[in-house]
Amino acid sequence: MNNISIRLNADDQIRSALKEDIDSEDISTNSVMREFRLGEVELICKQDGIVAGLDVFKRVYTILDENIEATFTCKDGDAVKNGDVIGRIRGDIRVLLSGERTALNYLQRMSGIATYTHSVASMLKDTNTKLLDTRKTTPNMRLFEKYAVKVGGGHNHRYNLSDGILLKDNHINAAGGVKEAVAMARDYAPFVQKIEIEVESLDMLRDALEAGADIIMLDNMNVDDMREAVKLCAGKAVTECSGNVTSENISKLVDIGVDYISCGALTHSAPILDFSLKNLHAI
Repeated sequence: MNNISIRLNADDQIRSALKEDIDSEDISTNSVMREFRLGEVELICKQDGIVAGLDVFKRVYTILDENIEATFTCKDGDAVKNGDVIGRIRGDIRVLLSGERTALNYLQRMSGIATYTHSVASMLKDTNTKLLDTRKTTPNMRLFEKYAVKVGGGHNHRYNLSDGILLKDNHINAAGGVKEAVAMARDYAPFVQKIEIEVESLDMLRDALEAGADIIMLDNMNVDDMREAVKLCAGKAVTECSGNVTSENISKLVDIGVDYISCGALTHSAPILDFSLKNLHAI
């Protein structure tokens, strides 16, 4: 996922967010600004972190008025510090006011995810293990949140249910067992499609390997079992560990040797990175 993908696919979501905030008019702005007046406002960072979502921030404004100009002193992925003026937005003051909250919501949320992801990914810096996100995203925000994970140094797992096969515990129960689930998936899916399956024990792992699963997700297993699982999978399947991974406990998983660690917290628990629009003035 990249800036091109954001630009091609984000407009519907952004328009929906704007409609949520302005369903008929911005009565506050219209009460104090009755006609066009050119103005400028500064975009100020209020916390240290990693910025993400500048194109989305700007697009909120250009959807409202294509004549809005936004210039930034940094780019997505850059480190920013509290007090930095990272941009200036110029145009109709009415638009600067009406788009403020929606634009900031996107920037704050995406930058918060990029910042948190960066902090977690840095713990894997000297390993061969890659950090993955999950589908535990805010409804209608997945496009933006998964992009922010990549900006922060993480990697994207499947985007949605059409994007890849991942057989979890309920799929296994529905199929009647690990071997049955893998066999049914292999029969249904195109031959180029990899099959990932979630296991919770070494016995389930052995069944998954015997059935020919391509990727094994080690879900909520203890550290010793995961070490043994990695040995059993060597040369046979890619390994991924999952289960309530956060910045506080990922250090316990660093030297296990799994290929991937998936972390729902990247998107469902990251705090925002605070920004504000200040010093609005006519020009």
